[in-house]
Amino acid sequence: MAATSAADSFAVRNFNEMQQSRRRFLTTVGAGALAVGGGLATSAAPAQASAAPARAGGHRIPFTAAKVSQNADGSFTIGWTAPGVRRVAVYAGKDQHRISRRRAVAHGGGAGTVTVRGLGAADRWWFEIVPERGQSLTLADRSLHLAAAPNFRDGGGYRTAGGQWVRMGVFYRSNSLATLTDADVAKLKRLGIRTDIDFRTDAEVAAGPDRIPAGTKYVFANVAGTSDTGLGGYSLETEAGGVALMVAGEKSMVSADSARKAYHTFLTTVADPRAAGVLYHCTAGKDRTGWASAALLTALGVPRATVFEDYLLSNSCLAASNAAALAAVPASIRAGYKAVLDVRAEYLQSGFDEVAAKFGTFDGYLREGLGISARSLRARLLVG
Repeated sequence: MAATSAADSFAVRNFNEMQQSRRRFLTTVGAGALAVGGGLATSAAPAQASAAPARAGGHRIPFTAAKVSQNADGSFTIGWTAPGVRRVAVYAGKDQHRISRRRAVAHGGGAGTVTVRGLGAADRWWFEIVPERGQSLTLADRSLHLAAAPNFRDGGGYRTAGGQWVRMGVFYRSNSLATLTDADVAKLKRLGIRTDIDFRTDAEVAAGPDRIPAGTKYVFANVAGTSDTGLGGYSLETEAGGVALMVAGEKSMVSADSARKAYHTFLTTVADPRAAGVLYHCTAGKDRTGWASAALLTALGVPRATVFEDYLLSNSCLAASNAAALAAVPASIRAGYKAVLDVRAEYLQSGFDEVAAKFGTFDGYLREGLGISARSLRARLLVG
């Protein structure tokens, strides 16, 4: 991040450390539902459908929108839209591959929202949404709810423009893993995290090594590399300075040799079935990790609007920590610093603009910039 002079408080020293890293690169669902089964389900308003039409054919997933959210009281809200479908049943399980259909936790029509209560404790509850015709869809709450890693979330669960869905439980994005608790690490092991891709610099890794389950394969994929990428010289004394820094950093993530090498490693690893349970992260889990997710979802055919939605989720995941960090820095740099802590649509757009300028199309970026094809990714990660 950009240089600044400050008092010798811990927060400002931490800011300066992030600033040095930035210089080198960037830290960087109607029918009403019925209560049945093990939980109590209540109905609400329909979920918003996506713009893309449902795929034809009895063996395709008919849902055009679906989402699972865990609530503060431990209940779950499941919403869906399935045009042309009259009846939907919802089943719950602790293992996405072993969800019993003996007893539904909720029923609904072709569009609805249900809240399921009383399921009990689990590392992660999965919900299979079964239509009267067509292929079912299995989803979970996107967040893993790790207190020490608030931006740790499942990267899947999105619908593509062609009507397929991105698998959940296969790849995860996060912020730093350095402060994970023993309970967090044990949870990751039970959830099947087997590969950890670290986008940070050597200095960041040395300052806070990852805490990961024993036996997890560690992959160092330094997006920033070792050379100065020309991101110095930006002042945080104005919001415009912070925005300019972030835009420049986003463009570098597309064009820099080290970044292209790192993202090649990332995408080829995710496409490899032997690397099940892939976790990738940087320090805040929003910039370098944000572009990784944006590139992957775009390669899978997820609509651009959904890609931006996923990117912007970091603002809510990191809201508490960002507010604390912002309050601790001098007022003179607060506006610029907030621009750096944020993720903003213009930042991600600048990355896509760089793709167009340097490679013409996104397929060109994948092919020429990263040396990969989207075909293997789609075969591995899409259902429906």
